[in-house]
Amino acid sequence: MTKDKIILGIDPGTIVMGYGLIHIIDNKIKPLSIGVIKLDKYDDHALRLKKIFERMIGIIDEYKPDELAIEAPFFGKNVQSMLKLGRAQGVAIAAALSKNIPITEYSPKKIKMSITGNGNASKEQVAAMLKQMLGIDTEKQYLDATDALGAAVCHHFQNKPGVSGAKKNYGSWKAFVNDNPKRKA
Repeated sequence: MTKDKIILGIDPGTIVMGYGLIHIIDNKIKPLSIGVIKLDKYDDHALRLKKIFERMIGIIDEYKPDELAIEAPFFGKNVQSMLKLGRAQGVAIAAALSKNIPITEYSPKKIKMSITGNGNASKEQVAAMLKQMLGIDTEKQYLDATDALGAAVCHHFQNKPGVSGAKKNYGSWKAFVNDNPKRKA
């Protein structure tokens, strides 16, 4: 029996949002697409969120991923930046859930640990390891794109038989909201 799955990884952002898609065939990883959604030309935050949603739907319609792995916002000192990042993440999650795609959230440390073996690795180290693992040219990519690809690869690694440590997988928006009451307004 052939296991065949497409995983979409997302590194959320309101200026640059990274995405990466991998195709898993018999437990082997094949990179499908990697890129960014550039949003710096839009001044209005709400318009940026709309563009994120539209582009996410376009990527989902084009590649038909089976699962979405998304990087969780990290807790920083700038509350406004974190709020905007959380909104971008929420819009990406909503787009996936609107297409009935289950989502799993991973901390940046978890993704870095999964890819490099070091939870404090730099973005450049993650990109270099992905280049080595997948044979892709990461030098021409935004680090947001390679971080997104890292989320997808991390998700694949976490869901191999006998591996634990993935955060909960959500099959609906209601399930996500119920499990994350502190994220509700």
